[in-house]
Amino acid sequence: MKTAIDRRRFLKGAASTGMLAVAAAAGLLRPSTVLAAWPKSAFESTRVDSALQSLFGTSGTTVTDKISILAPPIAENGAVVNVSMSTSLDNIEGIAILVEKNPNPLATHMKAVKNNIQGYLKTRIKMGKTSNVIAAVKSGGKVYVARREVKVTMGGCGG
Repeated sequence: MKTAIDRRRFLKGAASTGMLAVAAAAGLLRPSTVLAAWPKSAFESTRVDSALQSLFGTSGTTVTDKISILAPPIAENGAVVNVSMSTSLDNIEGIAILVEKNPNPLATHMKAVKNNIQGYLKTRIKMGKTSNVIAAVKSGGKVYVARREVKVTMGGCGG
């Protein structure tokens, strides 16, 4: 009885995979229609200011104490660094985490759909070497930043 159930499950999975492959080959399923829009030029930027310009329309920033970054002072492995940030700023339009000395500084970005979101973001990032982690928040048309240095003892993203 168990082999009949396993056989059915296998055949259903194979049929589903086959249908998806046919749909993809026919052009009905494309990554651009499945994946969310993303700021390609910002992720490809090699400098923090150009990434901010691409994301928020300005590279001018204001340092604030209304953003706090929680990250380890020393990351034993740069391939996985836990980072969280929170802010008390109002009317948040977007949040970004950048790593100053990475080949491509932008690690993550969140665009707010509504202006009444809570300013909190937790993620894992890659760091190539010891660098400042930058949290940038666009609020009220201005970009505010906070920095925290994280020392990396083992390599992360090839830097």
